[in-house]
Amino acid sequence: MNQSLTLRCLFPLLSVLIVVPLSAQETKNESSKSTRKTELLWPDGAPGAGGKEDGDCPELIITRVDSDVPTAAVVILPGGGYHGHAMGHEGYDFANWFADLGIQSAICTYRLRGKGNEGKGYGHPRPMQDAQRAIQTLRARAKEFGIDPKRIGVIGFSAGGHLCSTVSTHFVPGEASAKDPIARVSSRPDFSILCYPVIAFDKPYTHRGSQRNLIGGDATPELIELLSNERQVSSDTPPTFLFHTAEDKVVPAENSLQYYLALQRNGVSSELHIFPKGRHGVGLAGDLPGASQWPALCQSWLKRIGVIGTE
Repeated sequence: MNQSLTLRCLFPLLSVLIVVPLSAQETKNESSKSTRKTELLWPDGAPGAGGKEDGDCPELIITRVDSDVPTAAVVILPGGGYHGHAMGHEGYDFANWFADLGIQSAICTYRLRGKGNEGKGYGHPRPMQDAQRAIQTLRARAKEFGIDPKRIGVIGFSAGGHLCSTVSTHFVPGEASAKDPIARVSSRPDFSILCYPVIAFDKPYTHRGSQRNLIGGDATPELIELLSNERQVSSDTPPTFLFHTAEDKVVPAENSLQYYLALQRNGVSSELHIFPKGRHGVGLAGDLPGASQWPALCQSWLKRIGVIGTE
């Protein structure tokens, strides 16, 4: 039997639920009655690109669902320590899951360290720019894709969760006079889902590999603070769902905890679930006791905040 309890810790603002035990050609996903196609994120070349190889050309892998009315949509940011993309269990699996919920999605293959740019790869701000552009693309092309431009969110995992928190706290407002129609709209997501995210930098619980790949080993204190996103939360940060596992030794749960506390301090609607069992990178969590409930909990949250169930 699934059981849960709400644990109120020493932090007065904390309410944590602990659950106890590529081409442009479209392809059909029969299980969810959806179609999938791949496009370049920056058709005219990404800003700061150091070449035209695979790692220099981020893509959007778009999964569309059949609907007579505009749907919600989400940008998917797979994890991988800012050095790779976990495209299976943190990419395509979630595109299919969202399609089953009637939500369209776009996996963003944001730029990374060690890939492209003549072998040097990319650090900040390139991953952030790519993720912001992905959100703007869905919003600017909402009519074409059959998307509600006011229901566009983002989900990220591990280092992709850090990137998710980055675009949830650092926005491009959009320039109404821009020649590029995509640049005219805001990059602010309407909701945010963080899955075992990297959040804080230069802390005992920091994932050092992600920090090093994104900002290097000699980053200034100002840059470290700028991308320690628990310090960047404001009242404009979108409603947020977080989940983590207590057994995660790669990215400790304190990352999610500190971000949640910052959300609460700023009056942002948020929900945090910490499950006792599970290694880092569990994805949909399958049959993992306790943690396997998180997708259903997230689905219920999406309904409560009006992302689904409004068509």
